[in-house]
Amino acid sequence: MKNALGSVDSVLLLGGRSEIGLAIVERLVRDGARRVVLAARGEAEAASVRLKGLGADVHVLEFDAARPETHGQVIAAAADLAGDLDVVISAFGVLGKQSAYEDDPVAAAESVAVNFGGHVSTGLFAARRLREQGHGTLVVLSSVAGVRVRRANFVYGAAKAGLDGFAQGLGDALHGSGARVMVVRPGFVSGRMTAGMAPGPMATTPGVVADAVIAGLRAGSETVWAPGKLRPVFTVMRALPRSIWRRMPR
Repeated sequence: MKNALGSVDSVLLLGGRSEIGLAIVERLVRDGARRVVLAARGEAEAASVRLKGLGADVHVLEFDAARPETHGQVIAAAADLAGDLDVVISAFGVLGKQSAYEDDPVAAAESVAVNFGGHVSTGLFAARRLREQGHGTLVVLSSVAGVRVRRANFVYGAAKAGLDGFAQGLGDALHGSGARVMVVRPGFVSGRMTAGMAPGPMATTPGVVADAVIAGLRAGSETVWAPGKLRPVFTVMRALPRSIWRRMPR
């Protein structure tokens, strides 16, 4: 439940090692959040120590995005540890290389299972919990890669396109329940996931995305673009003829 000042008090991060996700959580903690659950596959001790140093009560849960049969248990365990969940951040995913996916279609399917399928199961379980509470926000990290899929990364982009549509539909389904969904569409984010890659146009950082998310939470936004100037750019890109779009640089 939000604290006496109306600020977020409890946060669940699905993808507890995500740079963007942790940047969002850190800002929420600095703003007053005191109960944090990091759901991560593997070690999350460094992030836990840092957040505890900021005054948060932090718990870590084992989480595997590729095992949807466990996701309901993770959401339930987080609620047992933190009580009502004010914000659930769905921030997990894998990038991979398009050329590698074309060489190994099984690996491509496995990545889609995480980048899309994992969010479907966690999203539905989280939405059920938030609906029962009568409040809370599910923050879904989508991507501009899913707004219009490019041939340069169409496996990743297709998964993000599915995720973006799912998140919007889930938000519509929650309308009137007191719970809501906020879709976040970052552009190229410089960080661990994109290490070694040439920065794309209007590249940003995890911190800038986190700032946009916090502003969106305060404003009650349904969609957040990071940076914001990507929104008019993709309004134009959506309208480009396919013959031109397929010639976009790889």
